[in-house]
Amino acid sequence: MAETEKFARQTQAAEQQYLDHVQQEITLAEAKAQRSIDQAQTDAASLNKQFNEEVHLSYGSDTTNLETALSIRQQQQMLAERDNSRQQSTKQLNILQRLAKTPYFARLDFHEHGEPKRETIYIGLSSFTDQKDHFLIYDWRAPISSIYYDGKLGDVTYQTPDGEQNVNVLLKRQFLIKDQEIQSMFDTTETIGDQMLLEVLGEKSSTQMRAIVTTIQQEQNKIIRNTSADLLFVQGAAGSGKTSAILQRVAFLLYRYRGKLNSSQVIMFSPNQLFNDYIENVLPELGEQNMVQMTYRQFVGRRLPQLEIFNPAAQFDVVQSDLAKKINQIKTSLPFFKAVQRYAKLLEKSGMIFRDLKFRGKPYFAKDKIAEIYYSFNENYHLANRMDATQEKLVQLLNRKIEPETRKKWVARTVESLTDEQLQAMYRQVDQEFESSDAEFKFLARKIVTKELQQVNKGIRRFRFVNSRAQYLHFLRQIPQLINLTEYGVTAEEWLADVDQVQADFKDKQVNLADVSPYLYLIDLVCGRRPDCKIKFVFIDEIQDYTPFQLAYLQESFPKARYTMLGDLNQAIFTGSSSHTLLNQVQKLFAADKTEVVQLTRSYRSTKPITEFTRALLRNGQTIDTFERPGDLPNVAVRPKLADLDGLLLQQLRSNDQRNFTTAIIAKTKKESEAIAAYLKSQDYAATLIRSENQRLAAGTLIVPAYLAKGLEFDAVIMWDASASNYHDEDERQLVYTIASRAMHRLTILAVGELSPLLTVDEKLFKVE
Repeated sequence: MAETEKFARQTQAAEQQYLDHVQQEITLAEAKAQRSIDQAQTDAASLNKQFNEEVHLSYGSDTTNLETALSIRQQQQMLAERDNSRQQSTKQLNILQRLAKTPYFARLDFHEHGEPKRETIYIGLSSFTDQKDHFLIYDWRAPISSIYYDGKLGDVTYQTPDGEQNVNVLLKRQFLIKDQEIQSMFDTTETIGDQMLLEVLGEKSSTQMRAIVTTIQQEQNKIIRNTSADLLFVQGAAGSGKTSAILQRVAFLLYRYRGKLNSSQVIMFSPNQLFNDYIENVLPELGEQNMVQMTYRQFVGRRLPQLEIFNPAAQFDVVQSDLAKKINQIKTSLPFFKAVQRYAKLLEKSGMIFRDLKFRGKPYFAKDKIAEIYYSFNENYHLANRMDATQEKLVQLLNRKIEPETRKKWVARTVESLTDEQLQAMYRQVDQEFESSDAEFKFLARKIVTKELQQVNKGIRRFRFVNSRAQYLHFLRQIPQLINLTEYGVTAEEWLADVDQVQADFKDKQVNLADVSPYLYLIDLVCGRRPDCKIKFVFIDEIQDYTPFQLAYLQESFPKARYTMLGDLNQAIFTGSSSHTLLNQVQKLFAADKTEVVQLTRSYRSTKPITEFTRALLRNGQTIDTFERPGDLPNVAVRPKLADLDGLLLQQLRSNDQRNFTTAIIAKTKKESEAIAAYLKSQDYAATLIRSENQRLAAGTLIVPAYLAKGLEFDAVIMWDASASNYHDEDERQLVYTIASRAMHRLTILAVGELSPLLTVDEKLFKVE
């Protein structure tokens, strides 16, 4: 035993010596980068001073004007070079400062077949070489680093851009480094040892998600490094590391395709803005710029600034009728997507609805005239071509109208009312001369008419002559002929009554979220809107809350992109039971040989007792494996009156505070959340109410409505009023599961009267208080 301990001490001492050497090299590199930054700033200041002293702006001859322009241009180029140097050095310094905190976390010893000796590499957040360009640290995304995540000891195959490589792995060592000291180190034959996992998972939650590349699991690594699939569909249990793996996948792709891919060509759709804020630091911590991030609602909403998008069921304050659910199911389905396409094709022959293009309050191009132009083209003109040709014809007609318009009375009145200042602004040069007063009038009249008609021209360019709302309503009224409504349990009369409601919503400047995607897709087909072909990768988080129509529309919007979709079908709090058919629906949109499905079944977020409890809440759910992390049983308290829960709430909050836990009180609705906030304020207990997705997460106790809790995690969760009267529909089982699975270390469930039947599990899995 003594010999073993002695060997361990000697090994750690040798590793500490290597760490010290790396730290010294990092310190030297930091100093060099800082000198480069300082020099670039000094050079820029010197250039500006020299320029101001030596170059004088001259507006004399053409020669001096040219010399001045060349001097300015040369100055701009030199300043741009210095600024580029400063930016590169600043970026390098930021990477070095991150490495200085934790230079690396793993060591690999391996023997490459055909080579005379073994190699040793250290793996960290970024690659780092010494002053002689010898690699001291390898980036975790480098091909060779995949061995750390994928392979065990012995013969291992890994992928490189040049094909498969084979090596014999001899040693896999993991480090926990803090304050430039090796806190602990251990050798393992596994991918990531449980000791390291327990260290990381035992940390407290934060208002910002952290970049954790030290504990990437083998199944997560396959997701991160996949470069073959057009559709990568990741089904993962709550807390299985889906989102973390996907953000690391973005970082990997930016590394793998460096020079061919930048962050502006990657877009991620998140469940809400709150979640965007939660993950915003992950990629910068990994040394990459953030990709484009938005919610689906933001994506469609920016094209509908005149309409307020509402979703009746989104905040659980409104109970949807069975009929409304059935109609929503129709509008969000793939058959409805196909119906839009079929309807649009019919518009090539008849049915287009136009509106007058007006000028000065009167029709300038009447809708009947526009329809006549639209249908005047032969049958070879399909929808988008027909619309382009109509647009072009209207522009030609508008140009022909300029001359006749100059002879109208309004033009003469406008010319007569011009001030000297307005006249000078319209002339090409000061005191411009004309052959006659008629020539001057014609010049001014044409200027005025051309400017005024710009609004008409803009209307033509932006397809304002298309009556898009009336067209969508017309489409909806054709649905009984395009879709068999009886398959969904809806009559034609019920459907048409809903169309009347859509029309009423339009008049109130509102639109239901279920109508937004079909409405925009129809406009796109009619007007020939060009898809975005610059986006190369699309990531969709919380896929279970998307509808087949939305996903089909996204694919139409970004046709050249590869897609990564991830979520937990057990957490479909908005789409309910229909989410379990989502994978089958999505797979119809992509080629089978380019589709890969990955399942993450092991949950790491919560302690074993919490994971076992939340797993028991599901019916016919995905398999969930627990991680051996001890903790308290969830505690359940049921009281006769709502007021009785107040004292229990405060008691639990103070208990959590003593353990330095960040607590989230999760209520079903916004109204309930506001009532809790008012009570805690009356008791002088500090808590932050999250009212909307545009808020930022704050430190300390949070009060969160359930619909904003997606994707987040907290040390402790208190589920508020989990009573039978509040959670009773089977459709809400996934909502209950989502709330409970946010807890990392402690779960408390409070209820009034009778506990929800959705929380009926084996009594051994919780304790009653």
